[in-house]
Amino acid sequence: MFVSCGTGALAALLLLCCCTAHAAAADLVDKLRDDSELSQFYSLLEQNPVANSTLSLRSCTIFVPTNEAFQRHKGPTHVLYHITTAAFSKDQLEKTVSSDMNGNPPLYITKSRNGDIYVNNARIIPSLSVELTDREGKRQVMHIIDEVLDPLTALPTAKTEINNLDALQFIQKADQLNVGDNKLRTYRSQVTLMKKESLYQAPGAHTFLLPVDEGFKLSTRSSLVDGKVIDGHVIPNTVIFTAASQHDEPKTSAAFEDQLKVTVSFFKQKDGKSKIINCLQRSLTYNYLNSVHPPLAVYVKSNTIIGDAKHPQGVVLAEIVKANIPVKNGVIHLIHRPLMIIDTTVTQFLQDNGENGALRKFYEVIMDAGGAVLEGINNLSEVTILAPSNEAWNVSSIDNIIRDRKKMTDILNMHIIKDRLNVEKIRQKNANMIAQVPTVNNRTFLYFNINGDDSDAVITVEGGGVNATVLQADVAQTNGYVHIIDRVLGVPHTTVLGKLETDPMMSDTYKMGEFSHFNDQLNNTQRRYTFFVPRDKGWQKTELDYPSAHKKLFMRDFAYHSKYILERHLVLADHVFTMKDLAQMSLTTDNVVLPTLRDSLKIKVEEEAGHLHDEYASHEWTGYVIVWNYKKINVYRPDVECTNGIIHVIDYPLLEEKDIVVSGGSYLPESSICIMLANLIMITIAKFLN
Repeated sequence: MFVSCGTGALAALLLLCCCTAHAAAADLVDKLRDDSELSQFYSLLEQNPVANSTLSLRSCTIFVPTNEAFQRHKGPTHVLYHITTAAFSKDQLEKTVSSDMNGNPPLYITKSRNGDIYVNNARIIPSLSVELTDREGKRQVMHIIDEVLDPLTALPTAKTEINNLDALQFIQKADQLNVGDNKLRTYRSQVTLMKKESLYQAPGAHTFLLPVDEGFKLSTRSSLVDGKVIDGHVIPNTVIFTAASQHDEPKTSAAFEDQLKVTVSFFKQKDGKSKIINCLQRSLTYNYLNSVHPPLAVYVKSNTIIGDAKHPQGVVLAEIVKANIPVKNGVIHLIHRPLMIIDTTVTQFLQDNGENGALRKFYEVIMDAGGAVLEGINNLSEVTILAPSNEAWNVSSIDNIIRDRKKMTDILNMHIIKDRLNVEKIRQKNANMIAQVPTVNNRTFLYFNINGDDSDAVITVEGGGVNATVLQADVAQTNGYVHIIDRVLGVPHTTVLGKLETDPMMSDTYKMGEFSHFNDQLNNTQRRYTFFVPRDKGWQKTELDYPSAHKKLFMRDFAYHSKYILERHLVLADHVFTMKDLAQMSLTTDNVVLPTLRDSLKIKVEEEAGHLHDEYASHEWTGYVIVWNYKKINVYRPDVECTNGIIHVIDYPLLEEKDIVVSGGSYLPESSICIMLANLIMITIAKFLN
């Protein structure tokens, strides 16, 4: 059925459709005006006639910082630096786009491994981009970002207008630029002296690392900045802003050739805990979480993989003092000292990085302990330091220990090795066993373990019951190395069970305790345990000595026996027993009787001089030996402290073959019982049916 209408009615209908279409065709200005969480940028936009004209008349992409981003921002905001006069969806964004600011300085687009897209150092917040066509048919795109874009600008006192400089022009005019109190005069003179201007004029998009004058306090350092060192401060054909940088991902520097190979990577360290808050409430259908940026120190490091007489191997760490300065041909980061140059001792490095740097807390604790530790380090001709990061000290269990100067000195000395120990040397030691290294703290050893190869290797170190991961290895000094770790050694933070579960040397004992349910009790913080834990190699030795017994111990059908054996190793009392305690007790009696979960344990502890428990060890020391049932068992690692007890790692279990004797009549495995029960049921059913 057709419905006819007059000419007037048709015209009215067409007019209504046109009005509806115009009402639906909102533009970006409308979107900004209606969003209260973007009000600060909208306010600035209203005051800028050029930006208003662009939004009214042209296709464009606009990058809009949130109000929360403005709360963190210092200094003026350049609205036109947030606009480009072409419409780009996230997928259409190219590596560089020209901004609408005077001189059209580029904006750099990068993508992280997890898919986040960054414009300079600002992240485009996922799912909040808006694409539309305005009333004039122009396509416009808005991306919401989590940081205000900050272009390179001149100081008010600059005599000439400065727009869109390349890296060389930046170096030459640094005194006229808004880069704080940082000066580049020393490095600038070396670039000129070495005729390296073309490196900084190169078209394209590169990352430039420029050491400030503060890094040349050592008068001889500038003379070490030769052409190769300057090359090592440039990452060609790659733009890296700090927020988008991948932690510790090596990039090839311009100093990468047959005879010299230098990589550069970024290294981040938190100074506080990050927080996540709900920043914007969108509609009923979605909201988003935006990270409040925690205090974050960012460092850059060079790693000279292959060196020569003038450029030794090793890592040099430099803090970024002003990051993310965009220039015409890339991005510049100002750093507090030159890379590649190894000209300080370990002591000087600690002092240099102890004021406000990566080891600020470690240095403070050293000085609070009286300075004797630092003097001891200074007196060593060869030394390696395991230096806890600033964040590693944010553990409540450390607070009381810091007040005890003697205890703290012992813990600090646990982080010092009288040897030049880099990763390659640790790897060599680790070839035959978990590398075991003595420390300055008498009778304390560190135990290194490496999993993986090359850049993917994870290095862990255990000392005093604490497992730490090496965050930054091989920071080279003239007399040794510094390795930055994520925990303070010697300050326990886990229970006996937690230690058992995470230590690679105790995995067999942990597995046995799991299937026998022996481990269930070891998290009890109200009890005090002394646990003699056989290391994995110890259980492997029983396989040779008692193959039948060893096999049964690791079978679930014999869980009762496994639990019985482990209970013999666990002493339960109102206090723990250190090896020193047990050795002194053994001086006055033939057998020290210790209360265990399985009756009592009778042992004697002796001190013996000899090698370090392994055929591969070269150091001599006086160690502890447990005498049990006429057997001598070496204590491989004494006094591993935990929050609810202490572990002594021993070379062999307290085990004899007769401990697992199973006769056909005395014990039936669970599976056998099930089979017999099933057979009995079947017989009963058969009789009933008959």
